[in-house]
Amino acid sequence: MIPLYHDFTGETVLVFGGGTVGSRKASRFADEARVVVVSPGFDDRLVDLAEEDRESVELVRATPDAEAIHGWIDRVDPALVVAATDDAAVNAAAEAAALDTGALVNRTDVSAGDRSGGRDVRSVVVPATIEDDPVRVALSTGGASPALAKALRERIEAEIDGAGAMAELSGTLRAELKDRDVPPEKRREAIRRVVRSEGVWKALQKGDSYGRQEADSVIEEVLNR
Repeated sequence: MIPLYHDFTGETVLVFGGGTVGSRKASRFADEARVVVVSPGFDDRLVDLAEEDRESVELVRATPDAEAIHGWIDRVDPALVVAATDDAAVNAAAEAAALDTGALVNRTDVSAGDRSGGRDVRSVVVPATIEDDPVRVALSTGGASPALAKALRERIEAEIDGAGAMAELSGTLRAELKDRDVPPEKRREAIRRVVRSEGVWKALQKGDSYGRQEADSVIEEVLNR
């Protein structure tokens, strides 16, 4: 499987199941999409999320049986359906109905490894993510080991601390060097030196201006050689 990013701005995500898994999925998409959760009961964190953001999260108290799934999908017209109930038959019905209507589907009770290459192109895995805006790292063990995914996420979080500030700085510098008509080869070398400089990373921890000053020194050293 190849990781891809998808923009859900202005789209709707329909979640079947309001337990721990459904709550986690709803929380994941609520920052970008409208989320509708259908379930006979809801995790406390999901209730809190809906109260905090009534425009983005809608909770519908109902028991989604296999026969009613198509009706819910027709009503909501989601871009993505998340099958997160504890009933395999309901999850299978949600998956089939989503694929029939052309929506993406994330079935939480079936791992990537269980598919043996038989996954439909619209059946997706939602990986764990580590973010330091605008840097985002996706992480998945294919469902084989959630514990390992959590452990790796914690390690990567420490590794990319400050990466967002570095991305912003290096992007600005790249544009400025281009405006100065610095040859492409020199531009690439200069930016490589900046992003690999321990001095720049440490300076950014003190503030953007310190990072910029250190980066300028690195760039001038490259350009003046």
